[in-house]
Amino acid sequence: MKKTPSSAARYAKRKPSRSVRRVVLSLLALVLLLLFGGAAGCYHRYSGMIDERLSGKRLGAESRIFTAPRKIWVGEEFAREELVAYLKASGYTAGADGESVGRIVESGASLQVRPGAESYFNGKNALSVDFEGGRISQLRSLDGGDRLLSAQVEPELITGLFGRNREKRRPLAYGEFPPILLKAVLCVEDRRFFEHPGFDPIRVIGAAWTDIRRGEKAQGASTITMQVARSFFFSTKKQWRRKVRETLMALVLEHRFSKEKIFELYANEVYLGNRGSYAIHGFGEAAQAYFGKDLRELNLAQYSFLAGIIHAPNRYSSSERRPERGAEARDRVLVKMKDAGVITAREAEAARSLPLGLVRGTYGASPAGHFVDMVKDDLLDRFSEEALGAQRYRIYTTLDSDLQRAAMEAVEWGLANVDAQLEKAYARWREKGEKVSLPQVALVALDPHTGEIKALVGGRDYASSQLNHCLTRRQPGSVFKPFVYAAALESALTEEEKVWTPISQLVDEPTVFYFDGKEYRPDNYGGEFRGVVTLRDALVHSLNVATVKLAEEVGYGRVVRFAKRMGLPADIKPTPSMALGAYELSPLEVARGYTPLANYGSGCDPLYLKSVRNASGEILQENPRRRHAVLDPRVAYLVTNMLEDVIHRGTGAGVRRRGLQVPAAGKTGTSHDGWFAGYTSNLLTVVWVGFDDNRQLGLSGAYSAGPIWGEFMTRAVSLPGFSDARSFERPEGVVEVSLDAQNLMVAQPECPEVRREVFIAGTEPTELCTLHGTSTMDRLLRMFSRIGDLF
Repeated sequence: MKKTPSSAARYAKRKPSRSVRRVVLSLLALVLLLLFGGAAGCYHRYSGMIDERLSGKRLGAESRIFTAPRKIWVGEEFAREELVAYLKASGYTAGADGESVGRIVESGASLQVRPGAESYFNGKNALSVDFEGGRISQLRSLDGGDRLLSAQVEPELITGLFGRNREKRRPLAYGEFPPILLKAVLCVEDRRFFEHPGFDPIRVIGAAWTDIRRGEKAQGASTITMQVARSFFFSTKKQWRRKVRETLMALVLEHRFSKEKIFELYANEVYLGNRGSYAIHGFGEAAQAYFGKDLRELNLAQYSFLAGIIHAPNRYSSSERRPERGAEARDRVLVKMKDAGVITAREAEAARSLPLGLVRGTYGASPAGHFVDMVKDDLLDRFSEEALGAQRYRIYTTLDSDLQRAAMEAVEWGLANVDAQLEKAYARWREKGEKVSLPQVALVALDPHTGEIKALVGGRDYASSQLNHCLTRRQPGSVFKPFVYAAALESALTEEEKVWTPISQLVDEPTVFYFDGKEYRPDNYGGEFRGVVTLRDALVHSLNVATVKLAEEVGYGRVVRFAKRMGLPADIKPTPSMALGAYELSPLEVARGYTPLANYGSGCDPLYLKSVRNASGEILQENPRRRHAVLDPRVAYLVTNMLEDVIHRGTGAGVRRRGLQVPAAGKTGTSHDGWFAGYTSNLLTVVWVGFDDNRQLGLSGAYSAGPIWGEFMTRAVSLPGFSDARSFERPEGVVEVSLDAQNLMVAQPECPEVRREVFIAGTEPTELCTLHGTSTMDRLLRMFSRIGDLF
């Protein structure tokens, strides 16, 4: 008979089992506690990251840089749809309700422009605009009801400041994204977006299996929420550790935000390629970049294209040049939408047959990369990079968007002209196996009365070189000569023994100058000498030897002191070569030096950053215009009048062939490079062309920089804001005298050839012409001589 264990024995056998269970339960509890604690810690850490990056502000709240306000005029050729497109590009919305930048309201035959709280005008300056025949027929203030001849509208957005990157965004709210675009994106990126909790286990498993089979990390399985996590918080490097972090962050995002908010973040952040030197982020900006339209104005084919380029944006950035790539992106999305039942086969086929309408070459024309860099460098001297990237500053500049486009177009045309002239040189370099480097360019245009920079091109192509040649110093050559002549003409206002006037004479002949124990032998361009010449003719024809002689007689030191007073840098030395522009200046410094000549003696510091405002419109920084009298207006006018002659009959006459008909003054310059500096009554422009390695350009300023200057100024005066260029007004204290062209004495009726000349009052000649006679006997003899000629 089998012995039954006692109760004590049975208890003894069960006791270890209970202990094990306790240990196991304790371990499980500990593991769960650790997991819970880890999850809570992870949630807290990731939630803090979200708060720091996203919470309390809308995407796109980073600082933005704007142009100057756009001025419009009654009578200006500006169609209704053009103004609407411009305002939409500036952030305005159509209808009674819209964003805080501003609204466009259709009111019968009128168009109402109503700035919002985040506009340049801080909710003021509402306008009513009427149109007729493609022109503005009437402007009326909605604040006071007054009729206006001109008015300002919203500045144009140039770019946003996103850390160290050059990016453009046009943020939209979820409700502003067209539903068909939403469906297109979900079909290609995340069909179960509104169903999954932030990550899609089925896609993750499938991607993992594919990676294992391929032996590399290549298959993507990220949901839209995970892509938001990656874009804002993690790197793009493909590794599973990052994928785990993305997944955890996605779960936190899903807990913190609605699906609609997550899609809004994604749709405003997604990278969609590059246009020019800018990275395009978000569908709102992409619509402008690729189609030149508001996102809500696109069709099914265009929405499909935008959704189709998400997975390989750089491949499709050039779709306007490679249309087959754009069609490929569009068609792939249309197929997916049809298969998902979002659209019918007929709708897909109709969309496939439509032209994409991609725009070519217009996007990025006004952003002015080198100008933006100048602004940003200035801002970083005053604000931290973190503040600029997160504080919603509105940065207003002096740039004129229309003039900037004209500058870029003129530069593109002018460089093609320079390249054509240098083609033989390029061929020689290729034959020798030398590197063919293309010449660079700089153009800066400013308002001579305020110093405000209206247009700036710092190089041939910003994408390939960020060096701003407007700030790079090179020898200016003959562009410096007006300072020599102005210093001489100023003698009329001082108690100088010798007073120089435009008809004072110099001898232009081969000359050796001795200075500091050394010889200096300048030559004229082309090797020609003209003998006895006036100051005017020496400047008009840019005679080197005559100019150095003038500087020597005036005093090298005096010329240098004068140049410094005009705003040029202090490191110019009083040497003979100084008179011919041997000391380096940047195009911007030349422009600064020329402002007193163009502005009747008042100098202006170049200004490009006008003001910085916070999100509430409060002004954090404002840069006032600075003007200072540095030159007597009479001297400034005399030099301007002589520089007008340079364009009329001298080395700058070629600019008239570009079609420039308005009064203008200017000067060519040739060293290793080509220069042209000149101005109208309302615009001063300096152009430089040369090689980065300082090799000889081989073209004079008249054939390199001059045509660019002429092309740009011709385009500029066709714009409403610069079309009112007037004749240079003669100031009080300047007299104009008719002189005999042969002996430069006061002309008489008998003088066969007369020239007009200007003088500071009191320095003009008073002797009557004696060459042709003025006595009664002389007149009788000439009369009898004419009678005799009849027989």
